[in-house]
Amino acid sequence: MNTFGNIFRLTTFGESHGPAIGGIIDGCPAGLSIDTSLVDAELKRRREGDTPSAHTTPRREPDQVEWLSGLLDGTTLGTPIAFLIRNLDHRPEDYDALRDCCRPGHADYTYWQKYGLRDYRGGGRASGRETASRVVGGAVAKMWLRTQGVTLQATRQGYSITCRVHGLPAGVGEPVFDRLNARLAYAALSIPSAMAFAMGEGVDDWRLSADDYPDQWVSHGQGETLTATNHCGGIQGGISNGMPVVFHVGFHPPVTRPDGMVCRCPDGTLKQVAPHGRHDSDHGARLPVIVESMAALAVADLLLTHAASHR
Repeated sequence: MNTFGNIFRLTTFGESHGPAIGGIIDGCPAGLSIDTSLVDAELKRRREGDTPSAHTTPRREPDQVEWLSGLLDGTTLGTPIAFLIRNLDHRPEDYDALRDCCRPGHADYTYWQKYGLRDYRGGGRASGRETASRVVGGAVAKMWLRTQGVTLQATRQGYSITCRVHGLPAGVGEPVFDRLNARLAYAALSIPSAMAFAMGEGVDDWRLSADDYPDQWVSHGQGETLTATNHCGGIQGGISNGMPVVFHVGFHPPVTRPDGMVCRCPDGTLKQVAPHGRHDSDHGARLPVIVESMAALAVADLLLTHAASHR
C-alpha cells in the first residue's frame, strides 16, 4: 500500500498540506556513502523540472531533507534510513472551497468513497507532493546502482517519458509475476497521473513484421554477444538480456483548472467552483526525475533479489 519493494523498500508518509512528508528506506546495503548534494539536486529537478517556467506551481518548498536514522558520518549502516521533509509553504486554507465538493478527474471522489472522508487540502495523500519522498528514495537507490555500474536516464516529449537503464547485466528479473517489466510497470503506474506503460517499441510493435521484430544476435568480439536491435527493450521472458532497458510512460495533463470546474457535492448535486490554491498548469517538466526514481527503486530491488538467489 504505502511501501514499494521487497528487499530494497521505500515507505512514504504525509499529506500535501500536512506538517511534513517523508519516508523510510529499508534494505539499503551498509557502507554506501550518501551524497546529500545529489539528493538535493534530484529534488531540485523535481521542483523546477527540466525547463523551469511559469507553468510549474508557484508553491515554493525548500525541500530540505532531515536524515533521522540509518546513517553514520554520511554512510549507511544497513539499518532503516528515516528522513523528513517539512512542508513550509503550505496553505490549507486555500482549499476551503473544495471542502464539500469533488473535482472532476481527481482522486477527491474515489478517496471519499473508499474511506468515507478525504483530505481536501490539495489532494492530501493523492497529491503530487508525495513524489518528493520517492525522489529521495530513488536518489539513494541510484547511488547504490552506480556502485554496480547501472545508470538511468529519462527524456520527455510532452507528457510522454522514455526511461533508459544502462549497465544492467543479463539475468535480472524474477519469473513469473515479478518480471522486470512487470515491476517497472508497477513502479511507473503508481506515479500520480500515470496512464500508460510500454516496453521497447511499445505501442508501435504492431508496425513490425514477424521477420523484423526478433532482436537478432550479433557478435561484438571477445566473447560478447548482444543483439542488433532492441525492439523488446532489453527484457525477454521478464528477465534482462544485457541490452539497455527501455520503457515509456504516458501521463495525463493537470486536471485542476483555476478558472473554474463543475464539482460534485456529497448529495450528488453539481456546482461551479473556482478553486484557490497553487497548481501546476503543466507538470510534464517534473516527470523525468520521478520516473527515474521509481525505476531505480524497482531495479535496485530486483538486482538485490538476483544477488540473493545466486549466493
